[in-house]
Amino acid sequence: MKRVALYSRTPRPRPAAAETDAAAAPPRPSRTRRLWRWLGRRRDALYGLALLVLAGGLVFVLLQPQPTPLTQEHIDAAVLHTLEHKDLPSRTARAAEAVRQSVVRIQGFADDEGKAEEEAPKVAQGPRGGTKPKPGGKSKEKEREKPAGKDDGGNAPKQEGSVGSGVVVVDTGVILTNFHVVAGAKRLKVTFFDGYQSDAEVVAIQPEKDLAVIKAKSIPDDLPAATLGSSLDLAPGDEVVAVGFPFGIGPSVSAGVVSGLNREFVSAEGKHVLTRLIQFDAAANPGNSGGPLVNMRGEVVGIVTAILNPTNAGTFVGIGFATTIESAGSAVGMPPF
Repeated sequence: MKRVALYSRTPRPRPAAAETDAAAAPPRPSRTRRLWRWLGRRRDALYGLALLVLAGGLVFVLLQPQPTPLTQEHIDAAVLHTLEHKDLPSRTARAAEAVRQSVVRIQGFADDEGKAEEEAPKVAQGPRGGTKPKPGGKSKEKEREKPAGKDDGGNAPKQEGSVGSGVVVVDTGVILTNFHVVAGAKRLKVTFFDGYQSDAEVVAIQPEKDLAVIKAKSIPDDLPAATLGSSLDLAPGDEVVAVGFPFGIGPSVSAGVVSGLNREFVSAEGKHVLTRLIQFDAAANPGNSGGPLVNMRGEVVGIVTAILNPTNAGTFVGIGFATTIESAGSAVGMPPF
């Protein structure tokens, strides 16, 4: 019987020669080294490509249109186009808006008549929100048929107590006005631009200059003070704006020009001669007293003080006077505000 050959499972060792050849083989270069070798072989081609891109970019820049230099003709054309196609607020409107929130209505009361008015009981309301007419009197519905701001005779309504104007000069509630607005008043009530009302007290007076400073006991949020300018820059013919509460109506705005400087005015009682006044022709009536006279930059340059009327009407005929803001500051001992 034929014998089967038996084989060992032990792996055969490699020949020593093969190990020697493997040890003698050089190591394979890294990826970075191979990349640099590749770039070195193609260096001329890369340089050419870079020069081509640079040349293309230079040509692109040179072919771009050059910006046109801005000239005065271009500026004039742009301004003219804006004026023709957009309505802009007038100079006087901008000046009045600059001080609008700083102008206040001042009401003076003898004794406590103002408090009595505020504490009066409210009238009962009728079925549809109207007011029930008083026996033998007129209903509120009938009263609404009258023109606004007029009484039965068609005239401006009479105010309870004296009414004047003022301008906030310090945002803590310090207000500049005329002395004759607060003279004789036992109680002062100030109404601000947003309708907020507060009692006020007098803190300084200068009767011979017809000036007074009052301070509100409480103020609305974010109360702005007016920007004060200089009357030394004024000249006859300059535009000015008067803002105030004529006959308690307002704030009302009127515009005009400076008619003259360094004027004098004798008070109705003949007790005081006011000097260094600004004469202006912006409409002013009783109630404008104490309000600001404003230049076209929105700066207060004077305090409306008086109007001249040769008749007994006491209304405006074209001549008004304002104390300069410099005189107002020195008179009340608060320069330069």
